[in-house]
Amino acid sequence: MITYNSDGISMPKIKKRATTAWIRSVAASYGKRVGDVGYMFVDDEKILEVNRQYLGHDYYTDIITFDYDEGDVINGDLVISLDTVASNAEMLGKTYEEELHRVIIHGILHLCGLNDKGPGERELMEAAENRALATAPIEKKA
Repeated sequence: MITYNSDGISMPKIKKRATTAWIRSVAASYGKRVGDVGYMFVDDEKILEVNRQYLGHDYYTDIITFDYDEGDVINGDLVISLDTVASNAEMLGKTYEEELHRVIIHGILHLCGLNDKGPGERELMEAAENRALATAPIEKKA
């Protein structure tokens, strides 16, 4: 089951059924099934608090992924800062919706086993994000 919640911030306008189907499809392309995945949308202050408390990091980020995978079933909690999503979208020249979907699937890709910290991993993650975004339930600009 995939759940979408917010803490201290309005829920983003996402098509939950279509997004859930998309997430399941992307996971399946990596040979994974979706178990319990929970999205929590927060503001910058909350994600900083989570980053400090659970990871010992003292900086803002767009997403924190807590991985509870069991075999080929992905399970996890994904905390997303909508403030950072908005500022990244502006900085990258993307729409808010495009950047939100990139971050949503970024966490799923982590749960599927992709990393982005080691040599060459960032490029592999970006390519995987781009492949997934090509099938995302967002309206494309003409």
